[in-house]
Amino acid sequence: MKVLLLKDPKESENGTDSYIKELGSLGLEATLIPVLAFEFISLQDFFEKLSHPERYCGLIFTSPRGAEAVRLCLGDNSKEEVWKNSLRDQWNSKSVYVVGKATAGRVAELGLIPQGEDCGNAEKLSGYICSRESPGSLPLLFPCGTLKRETLPAILREKGIALEGLTVYQTTQHPTLQVSLGNYFSQQGIPASITFFSPSGVRYCLKQILKLSGDLISQIKFSAIGPTTAEAMIAEGISVSCTASSPTPEGLTDGLRRSLQL
Repeated sequence: MKVLLLKDPKESENGTDSYIKELGSLGLEATLIPVLAFEFISLQDFFEKLSHPERYCGLIFTSPRGAEAVRLCLGDNSKEEVWKNSLRDQWNSKSVYVVGKATAGRVAELGLIPQGEDCGNAEKLSGYICSRESPGSLPLLFPCGTLKRETLPAILREKGIALEGLTVYQTTQHPTLQVSLGNYFSQQGIPASITFFSPSGVRYCLKQILKLSGDLISQIKFSAIGPTTAEAMIAEGISVSCTASSPTPEGLTDGLRRSLQL
């Protein structure tokens, strides 16, 4: 049974994307199509802020791209030495919040110690942060993208937790997306399930998927990696057959097992 995942492939230790491996254990033949591309911006400004941990009470990462922006900031040897010799430990003496396991993994690669990875979404992470931070303290530094949702900033603001956001990447449609979708439907046919991994993915893919599927659209079970993506799908009139219990290969596999009655 074929399933389509609208996400970028990520190699695990054995060279296979963890979603392909996990779904394969269920007998599902998964194909991944990259949907998004990212352009990093304001990296000099970001490094300037990273160079002054004393001005903040911690960091917040709500996507792997925020962690990638840190890595790009450390592009030359002198900056990387400063990071390893002092800045990294100074930040680790504070709180480094992350929204999920994928982001936690990228943050850990920087030598930082992530907290809150089991929260899984911005609303739960906000509650976790509010339970640990005091109103009126130094701000949390929040590297984010142009499409960030206001859930986390709004909740923290309501609780008096200061936040200093900096846009460090822009999200655009992946340049090969339309061709890749066309090739998939012409060569593989109609999949049993399609999983969206972001609201942006819904916006960039849905129209072409509807066109490519035609009258067979009713055969497809549409799934979401999390509640935010599910909301975006519902807003577009898509019936969501399942939402992953957690934004992980295991969470999605469990949802598809029930949705596809396997």
